[in-house]
Amino acid sequence: MISVQNHRPQLSGNKWLTFLIIGLIAAACSPKVRPVAVQPKKNEAGKPADKTQAQNAVKPATSKISNIALLLPFGLDHLRPGSPYTSVTLKEADISLDYYRGFKLALDSLTGQGYNYKLQVFDSKGEKAQAHSLGLNPAVRSSDLIIGPVFPDDIKAFTGAYPNSSQPIISPLSPASPSTIKSQGLVTMIPPLEYHAWGAAKYVNDKIKPKKIFILKSGYSEENDYITPFKKAIDSLSKKHTQVVYLTVIHGQLSSLIPQLSSTSENIFIIPATNQHFLNVTLRALDTLSKVYRVTVFGHPNWVNLSFLKADLLQRINTHITSSDHIDYKAANTVTFITDYRREYHAEPTAYAIKGFDEGLYLGQILATGDLKNLSDKDYDGLHNNFHFQKKAGLGWINTHINIYKYSNFELKKVE
Repeated sequence: MISVQNHRPQLSGNKWLTFLIIGLIAAACSPKVRPVAVQPKKNEAGKPADKTQAQNAVKPATSKISNIALLLPFGLDHLRPGSPYTSVTLKEADISLDYYRGFKLALDSLTGQGYNYKLQVFDSKGEKAQAHSLGLNPAVRSSDLIIGPVFPDDIKAFTGAYPNSSQPIISPLSPASPSTIKSQGLVTMIPPLEYHAWGAAKYVNDKIKPKKIFILKSGYSEENDYITPFKKAIDSLSKKHTQVVYLTVIHGQLSSLIPQLSSTSENIFIIPATNQHFLNVTLRALDTLSKVYRVTVFGHPNWVNLSFLKADLLQRINTHITSSDHIDYKAANTVTFITDYRREYHAEPTAYAIKGFDEGLYLGQILATGDLKNLSDKDYDGLHNNFHFQKKAGLGWINTHINIYKYSNFELKKVE
């Protein structure tokens, strides 16, 4: 999952020169996107910008102005002499800038359809104290839609200070479980890990229908965050007719499983681990096993980001991976977006820019034409993922849409 987790991200590039002109970029709004600020209570008038074509847009029925507050960890304090960016805070600023650009390009697209927005951007600094302060800010509180803060701890601090539990608050980039925040107004855009487990279980049950599933563990307790919902899902879907066998694998030894393997049907292996040494050894053992038995592997969604995993090996063991943000850069809509983004910003869009664009189009149109408090019948097909929301008591709305990919011709291909 290419998403913002609880931990702070590591540096993946240096765009500090680009970031120095963020004030100019933040002010570059189309005529119908109202003034933008990067700090609370400081608004600047905007200037016209090119427009990209909105997906699924319809002609608006009214010309009402929708107020949006965007809370991102730019960390502008670090622009001052004597307080430089660290590798972590610079990466947070990069993510913020990329997301903002994509989001604004989406609003520009919608303004071309006749919608009207007042967009205010606030620096959450990636700090809980600042997030709490923004929860008390009148300009934020009076917004029709609040997007951010980004990190789960910051969202929790914000919602603790924000009294309106029915007002939608968007968690734009984190797949953290909403149970850690517990706000009925929360809208979680990135599906949490448990929905990846459920998606894998549904695919296995519906498409493969095995009598037995093997879960290979490395022994780390965090793997239970995937194993527990997977077991619950497969028991529910199969009415407990599918047996689940657990094995903590040591040094790639799978010999104890051989008496239980089928020689005529698929042998399904679930591997929730991400540890490099464990995966290298265990996957090689499965590769050896696949020369005799039919092997199908379902891996952790973060496998898509692990460069040490080799596509040829993954293909030989019939590897499937769930994903909520896999981008098809050859798709026509993606190519159009990249062209428009390059023309507007003279830069290459990252995955965060694409997420910002998708979420901007989806949320911007619903805000202007519908009811953000009822998302159950408002599905959307985006560039990085689709949106299908379910309401969970006390946890708000959660995007539950997961795609299943399989290695074919040495790359991931969507199978569902």
